[in-house]
Amino acid sequence: MIGGMSSPDDVGGSWTLLTGHGHVLVEIARSPTARIRDIAAAVGLTERTVQVIVADLEAADYITRSRNGRRTHYTVNRDNLFRHSAQEGLRIGPFLDLLTTAGPGGELEHSPVAAG
Repeated sequence: MIGGMSSPDDVGGSWTLLTGHGHVLVEIARSPTARIRDIAAAVGLTERTVQVIVADLEAADYITRSRNGRRTHYTVNRDNLFRHSAQEGLRIGPFLDLLTTAGPGGELEHSPVAAG
């Protein structure tokens, strides 16, 4: 333990920073044509749970669904605001940008633009 912070492997470290809704939204932003089963596998939830979350996200206007033949295509409404008062006035787009451009190790895939 470093500086009072526990690692994910420590007892009590089973929680995650994002909720299931957050994980599903990020996965949809990464893969707008992903199937429910693919999203479920990526986020570690059951297909039924992901179906409920997708319905919640659609009802709250965070995403819209459209059909292209047999496939569903999701569009994230990036101008929507976070729902919690602690993030009042903040749009979800920049948050999704950060999480969808990070590589598997957490590093950014694209170098930040240097100020200059």
